[in-house]
Amino acid sequence: MTPILIIEDEHAVASALGAICKRLGYEARLCSSGQRGLDELAHGDFALAILDIGLPDVSGLEVLKQIRQRAPGLPALIITAHGNLDNAVAAKKLGAAGYLVKPLDLHEVQETIRQLASAAYAPAASMQTPPSLLIGAAPAMQRCFVEIAHACTSDAPVLISGPTGTGKTLAARVIHTNGVRSEAPFVTLHCSALPEHLLESELFGHEKGSFTGALTAREGHLERARGGTLFLDEIADISPAIQAKLLRFVEERTFTRVGGREDLRVDLRLITATNKDLRDEVRAGRFREDLYYRMHVLEIAMPALRERPGDIPALAAYFLGAIGGSHPRHLAPTTVDLLQRYAWPGNVRELRNALEHAIAVSSGGIILPHHLPRELRDAEISAPAATTDALDSALSAWLDHQLEIGATYREMHDALESMAIQHLLAHFGGKPTVLARETKMNRVTLRKKVLRLSKEDEEEAEEAEEG
Repeated sequence: MTPILIIEDEHAVASALGAICKRLGYEARLCSSGQRGLDELAHGDFALAILDIGLPDVSGLEVLKQIRQRAPGLPALIITAHGNLDNAVAAKKLGAAGYLVKPLDLHEVQETIRQLASAAYAPAASMQTPPSLLIGAAPAMQRCFVEIAHACTSDAPVLISGPTGTGKTLAARVIHTNGVRSEAPFVTLHCSALPEHLLESELFGHEKGSFTGALTAREGHLERARGGTLFLDEIADISPAIQAKLLRFVEERTFTRVGGREDLRVDLRLITATNKDLRDEVRAGRFREDLYYRMHVLEIAMPALRERPGDIPALAAYFLGAIGGSHPRHLAPTTVDLLQRYAWPGNVRELRNALEHAIAVSSGGIILPHHLPRELRDAEISAPAATTDALDSALSAWLDHQLEIGATYREMHDALESMAIQHLLAHFGGKPTVLARETKMNRVTLRKKVLRLSKEDEEEAEEAEEG
């Protein structure tokens, strides 16, 4: 079979990728820099190119541009430790067939390589990607970035779910700004903010005299979004009657104004959002099943802030820079610790408000714990003990189970170490060198442990494949 080109400067990752390719029946050509990869590309035909963004000599995105010019039909898989929304969208728009973030799930990598290397592929057109304000290195956010990137290169309806304050409106704007309708209007309507009769009028428009106070005819949001994107926030709160009218529009692209008789046709892209589980709403009979399936062709699940505490320092730094103006502040280590312990029921929106409060009451350049709102400080009083108790309880239950199944001390030790290393690798962007430096661990020792974990994952994949 034709070979697979691997452009990756991390030796352990390159070796693991090479082993997967060989197991799938492909020859692996390993290159440790972007230029070497492009030189290798000129000397043969490949089934797939796998490349990292953080190469030592040039960005993997620049290499991807060159691949698109030199081998337009070659599928490319981006693997990166620098996972952010801009990279994900740029890779997708430059024609990447796949985008994975370190630390890698080797089962997912193997299946992705299997599919891409054997499938016919047509790359997307190259486009410029403007910067975005969505920030996050946590695995939950990486999934969102990939989902948003897919949405940017499609015109299909999108459903964005997640708790209030997680950035659903911002995600919708990013999709519109990076989509083919970016030059047309982006129109937003908050569905839970209006009573039913006003919402119907705002959405579909009304004719003169259709109700008391309708002194003139008026366009609705559907018409104002013509050619662009209509974003309906809190879609779960619309009434059954409006759901029926919206379904007709989604299926036929036609609607009738309130009090009107003429069918109007509008071309637009529909993006919806909700803080509820629409599947539960469908099961409860509060939301139409047919409308649900029409709206969630693509779905993006925004995670709660408590699910990604490691992103809080980066988010806080951004907000402090944006809010602080010419006098930016910085967080004291004790403040960072407090922010990461807090549950954040209001999510990213609450974090921004808390930092605005801190800037208002602080006089120096450092934000200390007592500068934060009282509810954060009060919630922190019992948090350390509760966290420790939960850890003790979970660890005790896990150890009891291991003893029941006859695990040795070495097996329990290795399993705990494996979980710790995988978590820390994710926290430090999949870079063993950064993890070793920040935790004061010997680099050689850490690389051996990471390589051992990679081999164990490969063995598990082989066993699963044989089974």
